[in-house]
Amino acid sequence: MLHNPFLDKTPAPRLMIGRAELALIGITLLWGATFLIVKNAMTVTGPLFFVGLRFATATIAAAIVAAPLLRGVTRKEWIAGSAIGLGIFIGYTLQTWGLQTIPSSTSAFITAVYVPLVPLLQWAILRRPPHLMSWIGVALAFGGLLLVAGPQQGLALGKGELLTLVSTLAIAVEIILISMWAGQVNVLRVTVIQLGFTSLAAFLCMVPAGEAIPHFSWLLLLSACGLGLMSAVIQVVMNWAQRTVSPTRATVIYAGEPVWAGIIGRMAGERLPAAALLGGFLIVAGVIVSELRFGRKEKARIDS
Repeated sequence: MLHNPFLDKTPAPRLMIGRAELALIGITLLWGATFLIVKNAMTVTGPLFFVGLRFATATIAAAIVAAPLLRGVTRKEWIAGSAIGLGIFIGYTLQTWGLQTIPSSTSAFITAVYVPLVPLLQWAILRRPPHLMSWIGVALAFGGLLLVAGPQQGLALGKGELLTLVSTLAIAVEIILISMWAGQVNVLRVTVIQLGFTSLAAFLCMVPAGEAIPHFSWLLLLSACGLGLMSAVIQVVMNWAQRTVSPTRATVIYAGEPVWAGIIGRMAGERLPAAALLGGFLIVAGVIVSELRFGRKEKARIDS
């Protein structure tokens, strides 16, 4: 019998990469580019002013979108936004500070370590024990971290690497805080508060840190404001795309962030030694492995 395509009710195969996945790949590329942008901006400004200006721009952009909802801010939303904002402030300030002394690609690889760290912090804070794959991911990421951080210094961590590593802890805590308040607060209102808190904290800390306001620079203005707007766009795209993309698949895509940063950094003239490249590969593998889950899927197949 000849095959009649008009009578065939078998659904057409779904493309492996759809619009949502392509959108996430696009923002991951943007993420990768931010490290080099920040590093270049550090030649004309200090880290606190840059973080303050960057998140002030993001706050304005988010406030415009959330304007009709801002009158209903609750006490819990003020607390949640301030706590999350503190994590963002510490994380991004230390990361920006570290970029003054280490390559942008090195910063990106170290920052990616926050993904396998989240399950460990959830265990410590929320008493949720990590899965086996989380432990394997942490081990891979830790080995990769040592190789990325200082392959030419006997696997030692320098000042820039240490600052960036501590920043990953703050970013991981920020993610846990977001999950703690998820479903209890209005996302848009809390987003505005956390971005505004980050900006205000950065500007206020300039005084005790002795950081002066830099001279006007187009590089600074375009970099900080551009990244602020980029942060707002990235958040919107993530919220849209992850309605149809599974968390595991999204994490695999996000794991490409340091890879893009490495590619962009190399195009800009950065050269990482072979040991650091191997370390970067281990970190990316650790990020992916830490999010893999096999038990539930197998159980579902048995039950069916």
